[in-house]
Amino acid sequence: MEAIDKTILEKANKWLETQYDLETREKVKFLIENDTTELTESFYRDLEFGTGGLRGIMGVGTNRMNKYTVGMATQGFANYILKMFPDKTNCKIAIAYDSRNNSKYFAQITADVMSANGIKVFLFEDLRPTPELSFAIRELNCQSGVVITASHNPKEYNGYKAYWEDGGQLTSPHDTNVIDEVIKITDISQVKFNGNPQLIEMIGENIDKIYLANVKSLSLSPELIKKHKDLSIVYTALHGTGITLVPRALKELGFENIHIVKEQAIVDGNFPTIKSPNPEEKAALEMAIEEARKVNASLVLATDPDADRVGIAVKNDKGEYVLFNGNQTASVLIYYLINQWKAKGKLTSNEYIVKTIVTSELLKDIALKNDVASYDVLTGFKYIAELILKLEGKQTFIGGGEESYGYLVGDFVRDKDAVISCCMIAEMAAWAAENGKTFYDILIDLYTEYGFYKEDLLSITKKGKSGAEEIQAMMNNYRSQPPTTINGAKVTMIKDYKLQTATDYTTNITSVIDLPKSNVLQFFTADGSKITVRPSGTEPKIKFYFGVKELLSSKADYEKVNQQLNAKIKAIIEDMKL
Repeated sequence: MEAIDKTILEKANKWLETQYDLETREKVKFLIENDTTELTESFYRDLEFGTGGLRGIMGVGTNRMNKYTVGMATQGFANYILKMFPDKTNCKIAIAYDSRNNSKYFAQITADVMSANGIKVFLFEDLRPTPELSFAIRELNCQSGVVITASHNPKEYNGYKAYWEDGGQLTSPHDTNVIDEVIKITDISQVKFNGNPQLIEMIGENIDKIYLANVKSLSLSPELIKKHKDLSIVYTALHGTGITLVPRALKELGFENIHIVKEQAIVDGNFPTIKSPNPEEKAALEMAIEEARKVNASLVLATDPDADRVGIAVKNDKGEYVLFNGNQTASVLIYYLINQWKAKGKLTSNEYIVKTIVTSELLKDIALKNDVASYDVLTGFKYIAELILKLEGKQTFIGGGEESYGYLVGDFVRDKDAVISCCMIAEMAAWAAENGKTFYDILIDLYTEYGFYKEDLLSITKKGKSGAEEIQAMMNNYRSQPPTTINGAKVTMIKDYKLQTATDYTTNITSVIDLPKSNVLQFFTADGSKITVRPSGTEPKIKFYFGVKELLSSKADYEKVNQQLNAKIKAIIEDMKL
């Protein structure tokens, strides 16, 4: 067996002290005696509380999700809440959890620590979608919230997402300030683990009813749903928490022909029927598409474990089921919302949509053509929520989305919401049917009206210290020697979100980007292409987002233009030597 690093062994030995429970001590002892590799991975660093909270593999050790790392993070968060609301005699927090292994256990630990610090806790009695947690924070006038989830990560992972009183995930300055408070918790003796049951109130159906009533109120075409109530929909929860509310929400909206993938309706944090519970991946929807073929469904919906993101599949013009990517779904959804707002006379020139900077420009074009403002925010749905808060009472939010399958309609939730999205996507399918079309047809119509937009993502991994240095060198080079052309097209604008500048090379005017600093570069070309370069903040990766555009004169030309756009993205990648 390999020799154990002295520092790691010292950290591990501390976990053998009696302040840690017997089961934990025995597991640590086993690792010391039998598994040097796992011991090193478990203790070589402390699990970092980032701007979004915690996320990591479950197990014993300082670099794992367990009772003690969750407890220390919660104590730091509690300290910050009490510091920020010193005049409140009754600070309140809402806590929810998803279907992952240990989620309920970690939620109870969080509730115990918060209540031990004198904070009133509203704890969901069973698993619930992440967006309902966002809703509950506002509905119950809480100062903060926590949801235990690792989104679509593999089964070994769990996580801890922290929210503020507006119902959105932590943004500046709260995100970094909470991190500072968590860092101050250096020993579990500082954590108040003994909860106060009198300060913990269980919630569930009472919040469900209010939330679902709000979801139903978003419907723009109830009469069409009634007419097309037999629209065939297949839904899979991918073993996650969506099963608690998505089918119910669809039924309350009026859809009666819903087929649930029963094997994946079973709540199971091991996700036994799928390799990855990620609705972005084709394999995750295979069982649902198989069910759709059997029942001749018009629409397939799949939500991730915490039900904040949704993937869809629909029939193309050949009758084959095809998956929509996040940009396509967001575009069709925004088009439908604006179209119906306009048809019902609800547009007053004071409405807006929001998208992230890496999401398709098609959303912006749809909005602007209809006199609706369009705002860009940094990658991450918390920035969409932050903008909604900023514009509250000034402008009316219609909807928003991001390329990574997260969408929101209405503003009573302040996070991406797959429950709402499933309902509005289904309503959109009913509207298409009323017009003698399919969901797929509407997308092609958009492309013929606004141009055929196609997006792709290239993620390059550079491991270790040298990899991090290489990624930094790439960013430095793009800044010091930016390309003047990309794939033969002139670069007309460069946006540097780190310097917060946008330089228009057709006018030689540089303007200020009114967004937080972020190490992201964007290149816009004369032929309508957009290339975004963004190093990952959590992984040794650098991501390149490509957006290209061509005219589509008719539906018959779809395949030909699609191939042209694929070739264009490939040529850009080759030209940038990636």
